[in-house]
Amino acid sequence: DCPGKEGTGGRKRNLTLLRNKLYMGQRRRTEPVVESTTTAEDHGNLRRSQSDRTEYSQKLQEKMAPQAVSFTPATSPQGDEEEEVSRRMMARRVKIITELMQTEKDYISDLDLCIKEVIQPLRNKQIARFDVDGLFSNIELVHQLSAKLLSLLEEATTDVEPPMQVIGEVFLQIKGPLEDTYKIYCYHHDDAHTMLESYEKDEELKQHLRDCVQSLK
Repeated sequence: DCPGKEGTGGRKRNLTLLRNKLYMGQRRRTEPVVESTTTAEDHGNLRRSQSDRTEYSQKLQEKMAPQAVSFTPATSPQGDEEEEVSRRMMARRVKIITELMQTEKDYISDLDLCIKEVIQPLRNKQIARFDVDGLFSNIELVHQLSAKLLSLLEEATTDVEPPMQVIGEVFLQIKGPLEDTYKIYCYHHDDAHTMLESYEKDEELKQHLRDCVQSLK
């Protein structure tokens, strides 16, 4: 009975040892699997991390894209501002030319009145002591030259777009006659002024001048 019992006990111990060996063997076999699984997860996490970074980069580019697009029109206001400055300069140029022509028209009108209402009547009176040509110098030639200048200005601006209106050429064209005419007028200016002062001291001559001036009103 004892040996049998010992045999039975030995078998139990042997089974216990066998189970322990099997457990250790299974543990050794499963541990590499667990480690490889963990490594695979790590690689998966790495791939996900790279994918996340790529996705983040794409989203960042998408967010930046509208800013880049909005930056392009940022130069547009500058272009609009330059266009506005150019437009204002052109409008100012047109205004200056218009005022120049209107001034010339008014000047010609005044000269015309002076010739018709003052010079011609005084000549017609044929006053011996009154030097009409000495008093008014070459004012009739000034009138003719001013009319020519206005005609050239009108020719340069009528039916011509503002950017194509070349006004400087007009003055270059008439520069010589203007200088020659006004040199004579300016040369006699002081003498004419002295003559007028002397005429105003003479009551008869002064009355003739007063009558002419009154007709202008």
